[in-house]
This record gives sequence, C-alpha cells and structure tokens, in this order.
Amino acid sequence: MKPDLFEAPDYYNLDDLLSDEHKLVRDAARQWVKRDISPIIEEYAQKAEFPKQIIGGLAEIGAFGPYIPVEYGGAGLDQTSYGLIMQEIERGDSGVRSTASVQSSLVMYPIYAYGTEEQRKKYLPKLATGEWMGCFGLTEPNHGSNPAGMETKFKDMGDHYLLNGAKLWISNSPFADIAIVWAKNEEGRIHGLIVERGMEGFSTPETHNKWSLRASATGELIFDNVKVPKENLLPGKNGLGAPLGCLDSARYGIAWGAIGAAMDCYDTALRYAKERTQFGKPIAAFQLQQKKLAEMITEITKAQLLAFRLGQLKNEGRATTAQISMAKRNNVDMALKIAREARQILGGMGITGEYSIMRHMMNLESVITYEGTHDIHLLITGADITGIPAFK
Repeated sequence: MKPDLFEAPDYYNLDDLLSDEHKLVRDAARQWVKRDISPIIEEYAQKAEFPKQIIGGLAEIGAFGPYIPVEYGGAGLDQTSYGLIMQEIERGDSGVRSTASVQSSLVMYPIYAYGTEEQRKKYLPKLATGEWMGCFGLTEPNHGSNPAGMETKFKDMGDHYLLNGAKLWISNSPFADIAIVWAKNEEGRIHGLIVERGMEGFSTPETHNKWSLRASATGELIFDNVKVPKENLLPGKNGLGAPLGCLDSARYGIAWGAIGAAMDCYDTALRYAKERTQFGKPIAAFQLQQKKLAEMITEITKAQLLAFRLGQLKNEGRATTAQISMAKRNNVDMALKIAREARQILGGMGITGEYSIMRHMMNLESVITYEGTHDIHLLITGADITGIPAFK
C-alpha cells in the first residue's frame, strides 16, 4: 500500500486569509483522509462498495452539518469551514464527499431551515453523529434539470398523507434511515416530507454498474402508497425554492470539494514528473510538461480564490444562487480538465488504481452533472446577467 504523500498547493498564500479555527478544522479533516480514506479507497472503488465503517469518522471531523448550531448536534462552524472540510474529503474521494454533502446540505439543512423545533430535536442530533443517515429525493426518472415537472405526489388523507412516486440517482439511498422527499400536493404545490425507513411501501433499490462514484452508494426511492405522518411535513418553506435552497448549500460545498480532487491530481502529477526519467532527465524538465503543471496550479489558485470569496459572501448571507452556480460550474470543470492533463503526465500508469487520478476523473464526470448540469449552471449565469431565462 502506497503512503499518502499529499501536500496541498497554496500558491497565493491563502492560508494567511484563514483563521486558526479554519486551519484546525481543515487539518483535522486532512489527517483523517490520509489515515482512514487513502489506504482503503482504491479497493472500495474497485469493488464498487461504500465503506460504511467511515461514517463515524466523518461525524468526528464535523463533516455532518458543520454549520448547524451546537444545540442541535452540529459544530456551529462558519461556511468557510464547511467548504474546507468538503475540499479535504473530496481530495480523498468525490463519493465520500457526496455522502457528507448530502447529509449536511440536503438532509440536515432543510430540517434546520424549514423544519419544526420538534423535527430539529428529533432528527438533527442523530444525523450529526451518523447514527442516522439521510438522503434527498428530488430528481426523478423523467425529471432531472426540470424538477418543477416532478410527478411524485401526496394526498391529504385526514390523519396522514399518502405518498406515491419515484426518485432516481439518490446518493445514500440504499442505507439511508430517512429521506427528505419533495412531492406535489393536490394543488400541485411542492413540499418536503421526512420519510423514514420501515414505512410500509417505501423501498430503496440500489443502482449498480456505475463507472463513476463507485465508492458511493446510489439508488432509487420508491413510494407505493406510503403513509407519512402529518408531523413529518417540513412547514417552513414550500414551492420549488425550498429544494433549490438546499441545492445552493450543496453546490457551494461542491465548489470547494472539486478543488480537493484537482489538488490531488496536480500533486500526484507534479511528484511523478519530478521522479520519472526519460531521455536522461526527469520529465518535469520538458517544456510541455511544465506547461501542463503551470496551467494546473494557475487554475487551482483561481478556483481557491473564487471559493474563498464565495465563503465570505455565504457567511454574510449575501451569496446569490447565480454566484454559487458560477463557482460550482467553474471549479468542477477545472478539476476535470486537470484530472485529464494529470493522467497524460503519468502516461500508462495514469489509468491504474495505483494512482488516484483515473478514479478522480471518473468521479468528476458525475460531479459535473449532478446538482445542476454544466450547461444549466451556464444558463443560470446567462439568465442572471441578461435578465432572460433561456430554459423556460
């Protein structure tokens, strides 16, 4: 087993902008990834299995709801800390970061932001420790980029709701204890419901044969006349803006996470280029390899600055959906391009599981599509600057 020699690039001394708490939180996550993720992740990706034994460790480093107040079991950290944790986890693996992102931004956040005090006290502490794991049901077989078209519906039956429908491409669904499910009521208004495992008619079949996010569990959510107690409705917000608010938080985490994957690919390629000798000298001495590496560190540095500023805006409650879209789109695209260039620097070795690059590359093919595709985020920016939405 190869030792994890990762050294994080910081070309513009961004560490100087971080507080001591930020660095403490990030370094704890970094050490955990080196100790608990790097030694096992290739094996789990090869066998397409989520390493469930890491859930406790994710909770310990504050990866579940880091910005949720301490009174509900969260760490009470700021948005920059959340971003840094996601960066470090995705440096290890995008699938592991997906597990944490979903738990934090798509399960704990809506319960905290839209839920009742009773719901917060019942669910959040157990989600924060990983005793309970959650998932988020928005995407459907027929509705991806257009979630407003969703067909999942619920009816008021007097003393409960009756839920019917299906969701697809749901991270964590195969083992989730609860699901935050978005469905339309009889008037066609979108609401969030907390559906618990064990409710009759609720099943979570796993999705197999993935070439991407292989160390993450993906599945479906099937609702066949599921009786949901009325107290499981999230009353604080309804309409499409409610799930989209959760996605803003998750996309923000992805904007940071993708930097971690890019850093890992760059660090691997740089070390390899200095060690690999051809034509009597290290390949790092050749201009074309230097061009690749110089462009990588430039793009990573730009992405770091983008994410850091977005974190400041998030902390001030001023980050817009369009600003988050820009960062998510730019940073994932950057990471994917770096993964491809890094793979070339390693030549044939770049396709093996001995190095992390090909795994990152395959994972990022999902990350560039989920929680808003590359093209949809472009059009969100386009609508914001022109005032004319192109996707309606």
